[in-house]
Amino acid sequence: MPSQTLEQILEGRRSQPNQLIEVLQDIQENHGYISKEAMQTVSQNLGVPIIEVYRVASFYKAFRLKPSGKHILTMCTGTACHVRGSHLLLDYATSQLGVKPGEVTPDGLFSIEHVNCLGACALGPIVAENGSYHHHMTPTRLRKLIETIRRQEKGERQNVQA
Repeated sequence: MPSQTLEQILEGRRSQPNQLIEVLQDIQENHGYISKEAMQTVSQNLGVPIIEVYRVASFYKAFRLKPSGKHILTMCTGTACHVRGSHLLLDYATSQLGVKPGEVTPDGLFSIEHVNCLGACALGPIVAENGSYHHHMTPTRLRKLIETIRRQEKGERQNVQA
């Protein structure tokens, strides 16, 4: 559930086009992604053409235009990680979770992304899970990471139901 509504995010920022990136960051943080409807509302409230809002939101890798899973597995596919087998990790993750990069698992738990570099080349291959780096990743370690997350989520759901 979002901690701030779109209305609260825009409060005090209306008619201030220079607030575009900050508003988009707040929407991303509070809602998990930037919907088409949110972009239209931002356009109207900040006085920025919709095409400009979309251009900014789609240009920066930090912004997502579709919902993502609760746990985002980001695979580095840069040169240093690639030569150490990151392409195999990406294939393994898509096979294990049954989704392609940019998609969400049916249970809403996982999304897979791949980026050109995570900035930790000496520790590759790297997989980040919601920003937490896991170095020298192997298919076995990736399987254990996914299983651990699933167990934790199952435990949290059981605690909520109790």
